Amino acid sequence: MSKKPVGAAAVITDSLGRVLLVKHNYGKYNWEIPGGLSELNESASDTAKREVLEETGLEVVVERMTGVYYEPAHDMHHFVFTCSLVEGQQPEPDQAEVTACRFFSMDDLPRPISDFTISRIQHALGAESHQLFHTIGPRQWFE
Repeated sequence: MSKKPVGAAAVITDSLGRVLLVKHNYGKYNWEIPGGLSELNESASDTAKREVLEETGLEVVVERMTGVYYEPAHDMHHFVFTCSLVEGQQPEPDQAEVTACRFFSMDDLPRPISDFTISRIQHALGAESHQLFHTIGPRQWFE
């Protein structure tokens, strides 16, 4: 029996309200919120914390879940959490998967980036967003 993949990601903002994004060195070399696949016997929130640490070197505290996204094309669930930074840290890309990590204003998000990334950020930061479960279609890319 095969296991259903589960992913988790973190939306992290700085004191200016900018969101942390990482640039991957694979696929479309896109900008993304930090995250990845869960490991065996790991909760979704622990996955988000581990992935942030691996990709950026940052320790975070998970605050709240802001969405669960089902991707039928991969029969996969993605969990998203807002996280706060442990004080006195600066993000550093891990270089194995991530070539850059920086904070960006919502009005000035970098390219390439997917609609999926943008919607997860908007849902996490939108106070009026009360819907937690979303089904996503094929991703659209903004170059």
